[in-house]
Amino acid sequence: MTIADVQSAPGNQSDVRFAKFHHVNFFTTRLEEMRDWYHAVLGAEVTFEFPMGCWMTNDEANHRIAPTAIPGLVDDPDKRIHTRLHHHAFEYGGFDDLNATFVRLREIGIVPKACLDHGMTFSYYYSDPDGNYLELQHDIFGDWEKSKAWMNSSLPFAENPIGAFFDPAKVADAYASGSRFDEIHRRVWETNDFHVAEMPDMGGPLPGPDDPPLPAKW
Repeated sequence: MTIADVQSAPGNQSDVRFAKFHHVNFFTTRLEEMRDWYHAVLGAEVTFEFPMGCWMTNDEANHRIAPTAIPGLVDDPDKRIHTRLHHHAFEYGGFDDLNATFVRLREIGIVPKACLDHGMTFSYYYSDPDGNYLELQHDIFGDWEKSKAWMNSSLPFAENPIGAFFDPAKVADAYASGSRFDEIHRRVWETNDFHVAEMPDMGGPLPGPDDPPLPAKW
């Protein structure tokens, strides 16, 4: 069955009861590390803890993150090349909060693995203690309807739906020096001002010696 078949099925849309995303649960062998990492990165507080897990939240919900250490779990040495959930994401209301979080975390030794200007979001990808990626982002348009419309109509996005890599330290320096975010966004795409020295690690299979390098812009 194709997507078109599903969408055109009788009663499909009228029968949908829409639910909002609530939380993510991780099976882990590093319970304390995961708890402490999500507290440091998201400011998530523990609402309940027991020997095999804890519930954590950074807003009014009873929990948003739930690391769980089920007995018998083993680490996956080949996780990088296996099909899996790659990342989950949290969104800030604007670039100022996103950049301030990068600066704060850098001071305690937590830095993103990769940063991408996707065109509709400005995104920093961090790797938690288990190698799960966490995306911290903000909507470049400041309006989901506008960013969604841009995705559906933009030729640049159709040609490059992944985006442009950037160096977050260079971006932070430019912002601290008085550059506006809209100017930074433009320069990421049109100049080499925020060029990355090395290709970022997006958490997938590593390229082999004979594979071509990933492009700075996809």
